[in-house]
Amino acid sequence: MHLGRRDERVPDRFADRVAAGRALGVLVARRLTGRAGPSIVLGLPRGGVPVAAEVARVLGAPLDVLLVRKVGVPGQPELAMGAVAAIGEMVEVVTNQMVVGRLGVPERVFRSVLDDEMIELRRRTTAYRGDRPTPELRGRTVVVVDDGLATGSTMRAAAAVVRRTDPAALLIAVPVGAIDTCTRLRAEVDDVVCALSPQPFRAVHQGYDDFRQTTDDEVLAALAYDSSRMSPPGDRGPGPTGSPADDGVEESPGSTGQGGC
Repeated sequence: MHLGRRDERVPDRFADRVAAGRALGVLVARRLTGRAGPSIVLGLPRGGVPVAAEVARVLGAPLDVLLVRKVGVPGQPELAMGAVAAIGEMVEVVTNQMVVGRLGVPERVFRSVLDDEMIELRRRTTAYRGDRPTPELRGRTVVVVDDGLATGSTMRAAAAVVRRTDPAALLIAVPVGAIDTCTRLRAEVDDVVCALSPQPFRAVHQGYDDFRQTTDDEVLAALAYDSSRMSPPGDRGPGPTGSPADDGVEESPGSTGQGGC
């Protein structure tokens, strides 16, 4: 993970998630040089999927989704007191002890919000995956992509559940992130790739001109396009690409430095 170093091909802001994914894909490809084993790209719905789709195209790797939900503080849903992620029947829950402790959130309140988020996570699993099997991650290089990192709670949950599948390597890749969050996550995975770290860091949307919410339809379009792209040539049909547009991004203040992490 390199901190505070600029790449002349990375702009100060991205036009949208698609543009961000294309630039991020080039950086990830450099990091993967020399790594053994096939790669797979997992996007965090919803906003991470359009970014992940472009990273997958640059790498020539398959795309899938990794279902994760933020566990927000009641009355302040954008402030993460934890997160939950699932791959198949494997579920990982992480708690942001600093937030829970500072606000004095009772265990029963945390559990109540978690239960609600589990319902939504299962709904999205059905909506996005349908009858598609859970991807095999064992022995593969797994690249987990989101559209940004603020506090990192959702990405920590995602990384934790991926580690349980015994991948050959686990990389986190985001177009925009707080340097301190990238540094903390680096201790939990094999590598972190972050294209931009605005200074001072206030929120992920600082790195985008267009940061509209991503819809379920846009997620499905990106996955459908990837399915047709990865099919044998004779089976391919036209498929729409994901368009820029998010929920699930943690908007929280923090301090960072310049450059990519």
